[in-house]
Amino acid sequence: MKKRIFVFSNGEVKRRQNTLYFELEDGTKKYIPVENTGEFYFFGEVTINKKLFEFLNQNEIIVHFFNHFGYYIGSFYPREHYNSGYMILKQAEFYNTQEKRIKLAKLFTEGAIANILKVLNYYNNRGVDLSSLIGNIEDLSKNIENITNIEELMAIEGNIRQIYYKSFNKILGSPDFEFDERTKRPPENELNALISFGNSLLYVAILSEIYKTHLDPRIGFLHTTNFRRFSLNLDIAEIFKPVIVDRIIFTLINKRMIQKKHFEEKVGGIYLKENGRRIFVEEFDRRLKTTIQHPKIKRKVSYQTILRMELYKLEKHLIGEEKYRPFISSW
Repeated sequence: MKKRIFVFSNGEVKRRQNTLYFELEDGTKKYIPVENTGEFYFFGEVTINKKLFEFLNQNEIIVHFFNHFGYYIGSFYPREHYNSGYMILKQAEFYNTQEKRIKLAKLFTEGAIANILKVLNYYNNRGVDLSSLIGNIEDLSKNIENITNIEELMAIEGNIRQIYYKSFNKILGSPDFEFDERTKRPPENELNALISFGNSLLYVAILSEIYKTHLDPRIGFLHTTNFRRFSLNLDIAEIFKPVIVDRIIFTLINKRMIQKKHFEEKVGGIYLKENGRRIFVEEFDRRLKTTIQHPKIKRKVSYQTILRMELYKLEKHLIGEEKYRPFISSW
């Protein structure tokens, strides 16, 4: 499996024959073997020329760019060599057919809710009383069966997540990390900053996996396909946020790996400092490499592989080969 390279420093990416290297502002050079690299995440200010982009394209290396707040701003997505006209037509057919679209959107939502409940039950069974929140979510989720449009579905999903977020204070039990309500741009407290940053990393990781399939990232089903560049990665991310991003946040705070000192206030919002982003990114990369027993294939696979498998399942659903079932964590 090829590596994700996370770059926080400022400098210039250059090519020397079949090798890439990053030249820091002080002239220091860090070499990067192309054959082991699948994607770059650039958080610092970098300079890249056209010839280098051609080289990245030839080697199918994806590049993701983030601004100085840690927000995702865009990607260099190499020529889609796996693109399939047939698959794009099937995605469009499912999107434009109300019955087919709502069924898929419900499956994504049901997967997300099931994994939310897995997280809550995990902590409830370990002495954190979350029974009332679990009951509220289970009651709300019963309404999904009768929903006939995307707007109502997203409203229920949003209400369930608001209930879910109330559990964070109980799970964490930290006066430095208290949750009031979900705020995004800008995040108004430390927990919102962590959620936004973690979700952004997950969106990008799934985008990279979509590139390796026949799917088009611009056509989603739960999230409306419009002038937004990508939406399919947002759909898939809903399923995995609880078991990847939220579990990372709980780990980082409960182990005091992330503390109040890792945040700063800028332009009316709270953001992770660079040292905080480095800690989060390291844990995120470790989590994607972590292997778990897959409930269907009965062997251990990494979370990164599970993300790709989720997309393959969706492909099979679209072409009528096998009905899609969302990944639900076994713990």
